[in-house]
Amino acid sequence: MKTIREDIKGGNFKRVYLLYGEEAYLRNQYRDLLIRALVPEGDTMNFTRYTGKDVDEQEIVSQAETLPFFADRRVILVENSGFFRRKTERLDDYMDHLPDYLVMIFVEDEVDKRNRLYKQIQKKGHVAEFAAQTEETLTRWVLTRMTREGKKITRKDMSHFLDMTGTDMANISSELEKLLCYTMGREVITNQDIDAVCAPQITNQIFDMIRAVTEHQQKKALDYYYDLLALKEAPMRILYLLARQYNQLLQVKTLAADGMPNREIAPKVGMPPFAVSRTLGLCRNYSIPQLESIVREFVQVEEEVKTGRLDDKLSVEMMIVKWSR
Repeated sequence: MKTIREDIKGGNFKRVYLLYGEEAYLRNQYRDLLIRALVPEGDTMNFTRYTGKDVDEQEIVSQAETLPFFADRRVILVENSGFFRRKTERLDDYMDHLPDYLVMIFVEDEVDKRNRLYKQIQKKGHVAEFAAQTEETLTRWVLTRMTREGKKITRKDMSHFLDMTGTDMANISSELEKLLCYTMGREVITNQDIDAVCAPQITNQIFDMIRAVTEHQQKKALDYYYDLLALKEAPMRILYLLARQYNQLLQVKTLAADGMPNREIAPKVGMPPFAVSRTLGLCRNYSIPQLESIVREFVQVEEEVKTGRLDDKLSVEMMIVKWSR
């Protein structure tokens, strides 16, 4: 990110950029910063955007070979193409022959770092990964926005806010706007304000459901499940999220048992460090063999639902009841 900001400030741009990672809010912000810096407002002749997995490599190369029209640059934006998870021989070869007037920007959710095109861009341009942000970074970001609006919040209530919103910055931004509007005219944002206007993410509700299961609070766990159904969440999606959470419990407990610190566990299991601490709290209620057994059972239940031997709604109910006894 620092490199991109320096390129924009100095006006010295690489021939090709790759922006990728799960933090879409930041990724799209830097995409837009590059486009605004490279493309004069209203210039549709020298800017081309391609989106989706059916984008043709040859068409992109042909467009790249077209000289800019009364401008210094031709800019090509390629989004969600899937090029970095498959072979792209035409584009791979073209990275060695990028013309001086061209700037290409690729924006992707996921990449395979073994991919040849990825390696070519590492050599010829710049690769920026936008990973999920740490709790400390998110806290600073939210506090900056709150301070700008003359708001204050305790550290405990800030943690509660992030628990409610999750780590997705787009969702945090949206929920923060609601919170700022709701507390207009007041300086301090409280826990009650957060509960009043912020919508909890489904993954947080799933986590609360698992906590209720591990604490053997069967009624509470089932209430969470029925609430999710009332919110029109599909039983199969809930089953999938439950299975994923238990799989993460198993991974976290196994890695922690091997002596790995939280900051190293986080990227391996795909969660921020503060979520690892929260997950470890639940792990203490299980042994590794128990978690392995639960994960295997989820795989079996999912297969039975998909083959029609078990009702999807009943499948989740059955797992909640069994493991919350």
